[in-house]
Amino acid sequence: MSEILKQIVKKSEKKCKKTCTEHDHGSPADCKPQLSALEQRDMMAAVASACRHKFSCVLSSLCRRCGPFSIDGSSQTFFCHAGTQVNLVRPYSGPSVPFLPSSVRLVEVGPRDGLQNEPMLVPTAVKVELIHRLAEAGLKTIEATSFVSGKWVPQMADHSEVMASINRAPGVTYSVLTPNLKGFNSAIAAGATEVAIFGAASQSFSRKNINCSIEESLERFAAVASAAKEAGVRLRGYVSCVCGCPYEGVVDPKVVAKVSLALYELGCYEVSLGDTIGVGTPGSWQVVLREVLQVLPVHALAVHCHDTYGQALSNILTALQAGVSVVDASVAGLGGCPYARGASGNVATEDVVYMLQGLSIETGVDLHKLVQASDFICTAINRPNMSKVSQALLASSSK
Repeated sequence: MSEILKQIVKKSEKKCKKTCTEHDHGSPADCKPQLSALEQRDMMAAVASACRHKFSCVLSSLCRRCGPFSIDGSSQTFFCHAGTQVNLVRPYSGPSVPFLPSSVRLVEVGPRDGLQNEPMLVPTAVKVELIHRLAEAGLKTIEATSFVSGKWVPQMADHSEVMASINRAPGVTYSVLTPNLKGFNSAIAAGATEVAIFGAASQSFSRKNINCSIEESLERFAAVASAAKEAGVRLRGYVSCVCGCPYEGVVDPKVVAKVSLALYELGCYEVSLGDTIGVGTPGSWQVVLREVLQVLPVHALAVHCHDTYGQALSNILTALQAGVSVVDASVAGLGGCPYARGASGNVATEDVVYMLQGLSIETGVDLHKLVQASDFICTAINRPNMSKVSQALLASSSK
């Protein structure tokens, strides 16, 4: 709209240089540009349209956040285009970027998702020590292991031993993956208080990963969800391949929304959207989030970004701007997927914490202790640290 205004004013200034409409012989420099009635109408329409556009953008962002907002000391109520009441509130104070959450809960997936793809078996004692160090760093949700068949994922074969060896810190949730009812029962016997089920938005990936179709996987998960509800155990859900599949390529965001809703309706308090092969960009994530937010409340969403193409942090920022306040990450950027060839590690927890600190978003995580945990696991399994923040801080501390 600003371009239209510029054109109108420029045209008026040209006219003013040639002649003055108020003074026949006066200097054009002494006269203000004169607009015709038609030009005045166009200018007013352009200004009004620009104002409406800006206000619409503000409401669109706030509708996804849904909180109370004081304007000039009074409460104002608005409705979005879908008829949802929107109570406007500033979700931040200080230097934070507008419309970002004031705090973010980090779900540390390093001990499970991070280590499951390591070529050499990681000793149980090393896994347990890593979990202890992560809890000491302030992480409140740690995915400890996976109750899957050791035949298919050898790295997770010691799941019961890991759970039995953890010194559980107060206020910390040690969640586990359970693909079926057998895995769920084993997890409960090991003392799990939160379990996760994992579906996919791609038929091919679902068959490769858990040896069944999407529909069949949801039927299996229904039994786990029912058992979790009966046992009073919290249930979390994952959707893999939300931005792309290693076998099918582009994934339809509507399928992502459909699977996400199915998991939510099964009883998952939270659904984590996973860019399993890391092909997503802020643009593709916006499309996925737009679809999913039409069927799920934003407080029930988390994002799980792999950093294959170096887009993870910008993708997470895009999710935060959409109102998402839960982020999965893996210490030292550990990870990958045994059924997704080419998938690199998850986004490094240290890099996410550093970015959030720069945005004045609270995480409750001690970055120094987190970097120490990162250095510990990389040394223990003899692999490079993929976190840029850990690389920088460890290099500076060694000088």
